[in-house]
Amino acid sequence: MGAVTGSDAVERRLRRVGFGPEHAERLLELKPIMHPLAHEMALAFYDHLGQDPETRRILWGEPGRVERLYESFEGWYRELFEGVYDAEYAAKRLRVGVVHARYGVPLSSLIPAIGQVYSLALEHLLVALRPVELPSALEALGKVLTLDTTLMAESYERAVAAGVEDGEGATQRGAARILTLARSGAGLGGR
Repeated sequence: MGAVTGSDAVERRLRRVGFGPEHAERLLELKPIMHPLAHEMALAFYDHLGQDPETRRILWGEPGRVERLYESFEGWYRELFEGVYDAEYAAKRLRVGVVHARYGVPLSSLIPAIGQVYSLALEHLLVALRPVELPSALEALGKVLTLDTTLMAESYERAVAAGVEDGEGATQRGAARILTLARSGAGLGGR
């Protein structure tokens, strides 16, 4: 059975996006048909991110980084369908936001890539489910991706605003890179 548990802060975030036990249960029911897509989703996600030259430089700038990210992404994707959305689940998503801030990956790259996940999942669900099953599946998927995006964006914004120092100054450099892009208009689609 799916579970939505955790601290008051997690419960508040779940309420904010309208995520309830029925969504957790539905996502758990989707697990057998969605888990096998994890690798394909990772490839599509990073292909989408890699279309932006700055993001591509960040992702492929260190040998082996993107391969490690594929594995991390696959774990993230599978957890969407585990049926448990508690403080541990939220903490992992909050960490994702901080890591993206540390490396200077703009939210304007991350959020559309999450949309790509929804689009690919939608394509699969349209084939795998009967029409009567689709509304609840799409609603649950949309809610969990909104929850994840909200958590990631929240921690990302806090990390950038605070300019969190991590010993090597990586988050400060990432925040500076993001602010430079925003000031130049590049973060808004301009060049």
